[in-house]
Amino acid sequence: MQKHSTGLDSEGPKAMNDTVEMERPGRIPRDESVRDVMTPLPRVLDASASVMDAAEIMRDSDIGDVVVLEDRQLYGILTDRDIVVRVLAEGSDPATVRVGQVCSRELTTIPPTASVGDAVRLIREKAIRRLPVVEEGEVVGIVSMGDIAVARDRKSALGDVSAAPPNT
Repeated sequence: MQKHSTGLDSEGPKAMNDTVEMERPGRIPRDESVRDVMTPLPRVLDASASVMDAAEIMRDSDIGDVVVLEDRQLYGILTDRDIVVRVLAEGSDPATVRVGQVCSRELTTIPPTASVGDAVRLIREKAIRRLPVVEEGEVVGIVSMGDIAVARDRKSALGDVSAAPPNT
């Protein structure tokens, strides 16, 4: 059974330093939403697609993840690391393994109207790198640690690396 939650509750961010960070010069304004920093229109694949298909999309689009759908509904997310650890390191053939077999299924999502502080809190609490952004049951974007780092402080080490052009 798929676990899928927004991870948000009515109390909002709990990290004590979220407020302090938001008040520093050069930081994201308090009213900045996930929609403002997310990567819109993520690449998607059906759960029946091969891992090879996913790898080719990641290479051609210079991305590290694809959203996996089943019956046009969010099913999971597959990352480049998932391919290495769950397929290649196991000696499996990426042309025959289906993305639905190896994608991460226990997802935490976030609405595009949530604050960037909420996204930071979820990323910290869940120890994840990416959050699918879901609106009315549809995936409308992905917000990553890199997206937040670039928006918060492009000159930080993570912001600088995340904003750099790809190595080709």
